[in-house]
Amino acid sequence: MVPDIGRGSRTHGLLVYLYGPGKREEHTDAHLVGSWDGFAPDPGRDTDPHVTLARLTAALDLRVKQAGDRAPAKHVWHCSVRTAPGDRRLSDEEWNAVAQRIVHATGIAPDGDPDGCRWIAVRHAEDHIHIVATLVRGDLRNPRLNYDFNKAQAECRRIEKEMGLRRLNAGDGTAAKNPTSAERFKAERTGRPETSRETLREAVRQAVAGADDEKEFFTRLHEAGLRVKVRHAPSGDALGYNVALPGDRNRNGEPVWYPGSKLAPDLSLPKIRLRLADGTAERTTPSADGDRADWSPPARERRSATSIAERAALLLDGGADEAAAQLVGVGEFLDAVAQTSPAATRAELAAAARAFERATRSHIRAERADTRALRSAARGIVQAGGALGRGEDGGTTAMLVSTLVLVTLAAARWHSARGHAQQAHASRQAAEHLRTAYRQAAATPMRVLHDQGRVLPEAQRRTHEATLRAALPEQGVRADDMPTKSDALIATLAQAEQAGHDPEALLRQAINMRELNTADDVNDVLVWRLRRLAQLPAHPGEAPRRPQAGIRPTKSSANRPSERNAPTVAPRPAVYDPRSRPPRR
Repeated sequence: MVPDIGRGSRTHGLLVYLYGPGKREEHTDAHLVGSWDGFAPDPGRDTDPHVTLARLTAALDLRVKQAGDRAPAKHVWHCSVRTAPGDRRLSDEEWNAVAQRIVHATGIAPDGDPDGCRWIAVRHAEDHIHIVATLVRGDLRNPRLNYDFNKAQAECRRIEKEMGLRRLNAGDGTAAKNPTSAERFKAERTGRPETSRETLREAVRQAVAGADDEKEFFTRLHEAGLRVKVRHAPSGDALGYNVALPGDRNRNGEPVWYPGSKLAPDLSLPKIRLRLADGTAERTTPSADGDRADWSPPARERRSATSIAERAALLLDGGADEAAAQLVGVGEFLDAVAQTSPAATRAELAAAARAFERATRSHIRAERADTRALRSAARGIVQAGGALGRGEDGGTTAMLVSTLVLVTLAAARWHSARGHAQQAHASRQAAEHLRTAYRQAAATPMRVLHDQGRVLPEAQRRTHEATLRAALPEQGVRADDMPTKSDALIATLAQAEQAGHDPEALLRQAINMRELNTADDVNDVLVWRLRRLAQLPAHPGEAPRRPQAGIRPTKSSANRPSERNAPTVAPRPAVYDPRSRPPRR
């Protein structure tokens, strides 16, 4: 059950709308279901509705007129209350009970108070009512309406439980403002898939992602095609900004401007400045995950970003309040990935970024808000440009998205531990979109790896299967699954061994990076960790490489006691071929 509260100054105008046909003829059978005394005139049940509407307006405004100048300028309190999709149809009597509980909880008309404000509840649809009250009490004082929205929300949660309705997540006042009905109707009229407010919110978020300073942020807004208006102080310093979509105009032909703070609480200029002040980390040394010259910039940046995302997940799993800063960084990181992703995964990644936006805000503030690594990764991804979605680019996209699934699930656990129901739900929604994007990105490279694993010599397969059974007794890799589910993992172990790594040591290193309990498929997660640790191509059709100079490899099979005195053999071919070497004895 969702309440939505607003204030106005025209009682008669609001009643005309509520009892009218609606903007799209959506209002049917408008009538009262409750009022302050149970005897208010009902235009919907009278033979002369225009006269009755005037009588109802006069009755509601009586105390406002008596108060005169002491009445508030916006004396009309309007609260719509809507049931969730799928809820049962409430009767008029039940809606009357809901209205009485809302006006009591918010202080409009407390139970047993003869001087409570005058109010009515109008029903013109099956799934919602409109409560209208005038904000002058019988003693001509103004009601105390502190935190009326929060009180209405809390009462709706209790009503849901008692009436057996769908129980929605409680909010905490940190959500972005929802589009108004007028904005939604305008989007429908103009054929836009979403409102201007939603389009602008996403565009501003993407402009912030990885921006180095305020100048770059505003440059990105202009490059995105937005109209931008910066408000300046007399000193010349920027105080704030407004954005508008080209062609979006009001009835007077003027652009419809939205301040950043009205798009989302964290998109005001002061909040953006705080984020930009954190800076981005300078990366002057090669990534520990390798920096192959023949890999494209998008592929290199995604490889580097994957290890940074892993560290963010570890911090969130640690449970400290300081991890709140990581949520902001992860949100920026997702925006960067979404706007540069291949076409095949772009829609799902963009949906994940939009969902996770809600998870970036709560009342918890980190004392040490260091997001430089995540902001640096976001900047690198944006500057590297879009990936092609095939070859190494597509493989590294799958590698990164596989890790981001675990990051968003860690965020959901972090929020759940603090009772942040909406943020936890948003994190899980983002994880679902990321899972879909992963399946799209990983389909080709994982199919190739499965094929490679199936054609390995039987003795070599048995050796790697034994390694998996020894290392993963409790990680979901069962003996009966081994012949099918672990083909890609076995192929990766074989390629890592060929590249000079000890498969068992490398596997244990990958397992110890962080827990695997939340992984949908342990095999897939380990495939990407192993390929990153061993500097193997993310796309298995690419050439594997030897460990990079300056990076300590795991113990090579050539140094094992049983093979220390083995005769020198010819160099292995660049492209791994499972038949190029005899099986181990």
